[in-house]
Amino acid sequence: MRKVGLFEAKQKLSELVERASEGEKIGITKHGKLAAMLVAPRSQLSAKEIFDQIEAIRKNARGTKKLNIKALIEEGRE
Repeated sequence: MRKVGLFEAKQKLSELVERASEGEKIGITKHGKLAAMLVAPRSQLSAKEIFDQIEAIRKNARGTKKLNIKALIEEGRE
């Protein structure tokens, strides 16, 4: 992880954001203490893509044995 001071981060924000988007973790310090992190987002999927994936999982699960919540709770107690 690369650490930069707040003043430097202000001066080089565009460069730091670009580096973070490429996967580098960048710590921003204030008075020598870590105050913030610049990191790439975990996922760049749109909300529609996420819901489409959830729907596909649900469709695939329909053919499996139906889950009974009470049975699962009891199983967890054993």
